[in-house]
Amino acid sequence: MLLVVGLSACQQALQPPYPPVPPLRAEAMGKPPVTETLLIWQPGHWDWTGGGYEWVPGSFVPREGHGELWMPGYWEKAEDGWHWRPAHWVYSARAP
Repeated sequence: MLLVVGLSACQQALQPPYPPVPPLRAEAMGKPPVTETLLIWQPGHWDWTGGGYEWVPGSFVPREGHGELWMPGYWEKAEDGWHWRPAHWVYSARAP
């Protein structure tokens, strides 16, 4: 019985004290605008506003300066509490 209570407490400690991030919305990408700049699709994503989540629609953005992998926003536990990590582009390490 103590083991069950202890495991339950551990599970609760790993979850942020905020509402879970809502599921992603389906959205149509459409055709990119015609520009001289190479564009990529940045998916729509949820962003934490301090009191709730706000949907940021997807859009075409300049390819330059962005990583290769899109990471949705998430909560991360640190020594000083929970921190929201906004959605962002990630650079991947390429093998030589």
